[in-house]
Amino acid sequence: MSATLKATPLGIPDVILLEPVRHLDHRGFFSETYNRNALRDVGVDVEFVQDNHSLSRQQGVVRGLHFQTDPRAQAKLVRVSRGSVFDVAVDLRHGSATYGKWVSAVISADNWHQLYIPKGFAHGFCTLEPDTELIYKVSDYYAPECDKGVAWDDPDIGIDWPVERGQAVLSGKDGNQPSFASLPAYFTA
Repeated sequence: MSATLKATPLGIPDVILLEPVRHLDHRGFFSETYNRNALRDVGVDVEFVQDNHSLSRQQGVVRGLHFQTDPRAQAKLVRVSRGSVFDVAVDLRHGSATYGKWVSAVISADNWHQLYIPKGFAHGFCTLEPDTELIYKVSDYYAPECDKGVAWDDPDIGIDWPVERGQAVLSGKDGNQPSFASLPAYFTA
């Protein structure tokens, strides 16, 4: 266990909820939001190469479920700088004991949690309040030829989203992703 970072594996042990320490005083706070050595100390030894930042203006925005395939597959380290999200990871690794299963966590600017999602997982989130900003590190650069997705509301996955199907605010791309059953075996355990 790191002195600056608490790590808790979720129902799929490879997906880890991280809690960086915040040092509070009368001025506000200070926190190390990323420390490679602290991550390595809790079993996450990944080199991140790019930061992404998204703003969702409305509550109920669903982004995902996204992933990149090999050779440009991405691990992600997700955090929220404003607002809150219901964050989801779906295991796409054929042969895994948790293949097709999902885990979730509420991460927010208030609770300061982060979620580590390894390669071989689809990732998505739903905003729980307006003007939510999500920042995430990825372990490989964006590669359009490897950019894939799966339907956010696929019944075979069965995610219990905090928004009704007809109320979700989606992009055209996210509203037309393929079913889980139709996905090729992009990843193996």
